[in-house]
Amino acid sequence: MGHKDYLYDLLVHDLTGPLSVVAATTNGLLSRTDRYGPLTEGQIHCLQRIARNTKKAQLLLNEILDVGRSEEQLFQEEHFLLEDLAKDALVSVIQFLDAAATERLEKLEGAEAVRDFLLEQGISIEVTGKYEKSPFFHDRRKVQLILENLISNALKYRRKSMKICISGEGDALILVSDDGCGIPKGEQEAVYKRFMQLKQGDLPPVKGLGLGLFCVKALVETMDGEIAVTSGEGCGTSFTVRIPPLRSR
Repeated sequence: MGHKDYLYDLLVHDLTGPLSVVAATTNGLLSRTDRYGPLTEGQIHCLQRIARNTKKAQLLLNEILDVGRSEEQLFQEEHFLLEDLAKDALVSVIQFLDAAATERLEKLEGAEAVRDFLLEQGISIEVTGKYEKSPFFHDRRKVQLILENLISNALKYRRKSMKICISGEGDALILVSDDGCGIPKGEQEAVYKRFMQLKQGDLPPVKGLGLGLFCVKALVETMDGEIAVTSGEGCGTSFTVRIPPLRSR
């Protein structure tokens, strides 16, 4: 067994199990007060924090595993609408970044209400071309993972707004842009390095592990796609991803 295979086994067997136990136990304490007894407000707050961070660790683990599986050309083939995927990715990211917005989002009913809420938050989604109505054929989870990382990055660095544009007639073209401080020309290639975190002028550094764009680039390249960044100091940042659809086997 090679070092790479050993690492994947370690991640799957030695980390997945314990994290699942922590998540299940924490959620049980929160939801089964009839069995485990009532909780104080402080205890609830602490358990909710444990649950959120356990889920973040599980997602990071799945992200690393998805990159590894992509390198082995292991894809779950399915048809899906890219607009639906973008909305799912947005909701997933918002749940981690903004607890208050998540509470409001969970109470909304209907696509129009959700769209109005997102616009209020400075977030817009635009879909044109073939994939406005036709499904895309690829690994849904991996495409969503790419979107989640780009959206998370844009929401963290934006000033007021971010935009998702999806287009294409053959390959899917996904653009995620923000109106943030931008990336200096000489630092743009460095954003794909592991553990790289950008500075925002005089603003405090954004929290994160610096793995998001590294994983995005790795995923996109194993999917025979491309990623490009357009930015400049004070001009915001746009990441464009091109992903060709899978061919039916």
